[in-house]
Amino acid sequence: MSDYMKKTKFDVTGMTCSACQAHVEKAVNALEGVSAVNVNLLRNYMQVEFDESLVTVDKIIDAVVKAGYGASETGKKSEKSDSDDNLKGMKKRLILSLCFMIPLFYFCMGHMFGLPIPKILDGTENMMIFILTQLLLTIPIIALNFHFFRNGYKNLINRSPNMDSLIALGSTAAFVYSLYGTYMIVYHMGHGDLSAAHGYMMNLYYESCGMILTLITVGKYLETKSKGRTSDAVSALIDLAPKTATVIREGVETEISASEIAVGDVIIIRAGGAVPCDCTVIEGSCSVDQSALTGESIPVVKNIGDTLMSATVSTGGFVKCRCDRQEKDSTLSKIIALVEEAAASKAPIARLADKISGIFVPVVIGIALISAILWLIFTGDAAAALKAAISVLVISCPCSLGLATPTAIMVGTGMGAKNGILIKSAESLETAHKITAAVLDKTGTCTEGKPKIREIFTIGITENQLMSYAGAIEANSSHPLAKSIITYCKDKKIDIRQCDDYKETEGGGLSGIVDNKKILIGNKRLMELNKIDISQLLSNAEKSAENGGIPLFVAVDGKAVGVISAADFVKSTSKEAVEMFRNLGIKTIMLTGDNSRTAQAICGELGIDEFYAELLPADKTAVIRDLQKSGQCVAMIGDGVNDAPALAAADVGIAVGGGQDIAIESADIVLMQDDIRDGAESIRLSRATMRNIRQNLFWALIYNSLGIPLAAGLFYPIFHWQMNPMFGAAAMSLSSFCVVTNALRLNLFKTVKSKEKTPENDHISTKTEVNTMKKTIYIDGMMCNHCTGTVSKLLNAIEGVSAEVSLENKCAYVEISGDVPDELLIKTITDADFVVKSIE
Repeated sequence: MSDYMKKTKFDVTGMTCSACQAHVEKAVNALEGVSAVNVNLLRNYMQVEFDESLVTVDKIIDAVVKAGYGASETGKKSEKSDSDDNLKGMKKRLILSLCFMIPLFYFCMGHMFGLPIPKILDGTENMMIFILTQLLLTIPIIALNFHFFRNGYKNLINRSPNMDSLIALGSTAAFVYSLYGTYMIVYHMGHGDLSAAHGYMMNLYYESCGMILTLITVGKYLETKSKGRTSDAVSALIDLAPKTATVIREGVETEISASEIAVGDVIIIRAGGAVPCDCTVIEGSCSVDQSALTGESIPVVKNIGDTLMSATVSTGGFVKCRCDRQEKDSTLSKIIALVEEAAASKAPIARLADKISGIFVPVVIGIALISAILWLIFTGDAAAALKAAISVLVISCPCSLGLATPTAIMVGTGMGAKNGILIKSAESLETAHKITAAVLDKTGTCTEGKPKIREIFTIGITENQLMSYAGAIEANSSHPLAKSIITYCKDKKIDIRQCDDYKETEGGGLSGIVDNKKILIGNKRLMELNKIDISQLLSNAEKSAENGGIPLFVAVDGKAVGVISAADFVKSTSKEAVEMFRNLGIKTIMLTGDNSRTAQAICGELGIDEFYAELLPADKTAVIRDLQKSGQCVAMIGDGVNDAPALAAADVGIAVGGGQDIAIESADIVLMQDDIRDGAESIRLSRATMRNIRQNLFWALIYNSLGIPLAAGLFYPIFHWQMNPMFGAAAMSLSSFCVVTNALRLNLFKTVKSKEKTPENDHISTKTEVNTMKKTIYIDGMMCNHCTGTVSKLLNAIEGVSAEVSLENKCAYVEISGDVPDELLIKTITDADFVVKSIE
């Protein structure tokens, strides 16, 4: 992108349908220096990427105005306020229109239903009173809805006709013809020809004009109200942010606006308080409800050094936190920006609807004219010809076609955000439904990513010497395996020496000089490349790998001296995630830089279909390319950093555990939790959204395909069907309302986690209710599902104890009925070689 490139949002007024959207995009795209334009019909704004050296904001606004619409830079007024004001104004116009339309309809059509008509309006002698009453009731309806005429004719003059143009033409034709009929009635009455006057009276369309405008307003009101609900997820996220915060300044607690918090400020958060910005706990501890951002239902315990995300809520405890990011740069702000950008973007399927809408209105006007001409030619009945033309105009408005895709996209991305699945574009959402193969990174994706040293084998060297050398080298690395070695050295109080000439070999290992000895640490391939004999250690390494361990060979001055085996336990949810992919008909493939035996052990445990081991980062990308060449649509699921090339190469890149770094450029979808079940859920959501879009497009296209021939009178010669313009207006309004309502059904989408039975949020407190006590026991040493199963079995065996154990939160939620002392709970757990940190 050029240094002069700029992205700006604009509020656009006057858009009523997808034809308007297409005209605005076309007008702005025609400007030199504009590289991309995205117009959001639902939210009435557009995002423009342009070169500031070639085009200015004023020129862009001018282009929109010349196209027949209004525009201004976003930020001058609250979007929610604009939407509320618009809805209130529309409701007021609708109520007043109904006040005039109901008596108009009753006076004109009541006799058809056998209803009594006031005597002053009945009979030939009262003909003019009857007609003037219709005229006087119709004029206020036209005045109240004059914006249809103003916008419609303005766009017609600018050669960019839209929905308003069709409504304006249809209503004008009905009113003008009725006005002409009124003059003819007066003329014939003046000349004593009451029969001719009565003939014109029977073909007046004042009620059609008033009914069309009122019914269109009813439809637009219902549509606008429903469209407001499509952005409920974003609105809910915005409402999460607290407006104020308590900070310590100059040693005094002060309440300030959340927007005034600066990086480094110390914030106080008490039970029940919302976190105003991204911050780090510096004192105290608390449990935090993160469900609004991540979808996880169980509160997470936060201690000193842990990070709190903005808009999460403390459910217990007291902490002091240091602000890391201001409110405008917070996790919540980034999530809102991502969701809004996704809602504003266009899915490929939406471009088809845009192309159709762009040419639809001129074609409809042509069909209406042709219909009128043919009726005149074959019947000579001007009233019937006018009725056909008006019906075609009002039933053909392409609202439902233009709403079919953006409404579903907005609800779909909003539901994703609500469940901790951030979809960065509509195109990503559409592509995800075609996925046939899910490629999973191993470390940190399928596994916890926090390996621990399990076994150490040495030759001619002590364990402490081996780990001292390894610690010196690994101290320079940020790899999870390096961290496990450093942690082991610290726990065992092993001296970590100075390392010189440190080097990394991509995908292979590390080297350096320690105590004038050349140390090499890495996998089997690295040792073979350096021609180091590992035959004496190979059987130990292979045995460790078969048990799911990760063996690291250590060589000193070209001689193998030991193997360090680390174990990286699989996540408790990974097996279920693989099963979810299988149920979706998606093949699972695991990629890893570890050896084949370790990979095979993990794949066997999880039920993954295939694996590729001992890969470099470039090799992962090559595997994805090969899968794509074989016809697979590939989703790559990884940590978003080490797997960036593979994420970018995949059809859909899914970054797991976005947390504080949600804007991972290489990923198309970001999962807020370290849970690959959400990867499967994102594909389920994509399929549900695409199914909804297809339903919307089907009904919109079928409606127009059947409605236009019926309105034009194509079925009249066979069935004598001719549509009344009033019914055409009602049908058009109903179709748009139905499309938006269908899109709102996506709000019923449920994830697996949302269906799970989880403990209530009050399990963190010690509360007695009906002789029942709830406690939380924090436990160290639980590493896998087997550990949690052991603890759960032991606790539930105690009479009066009901327990649920969480591996993720490293605790047990215990409900006690009767007298069970804490000492018994502690002894039961510690006897099984686990450590009880605390009981609350």
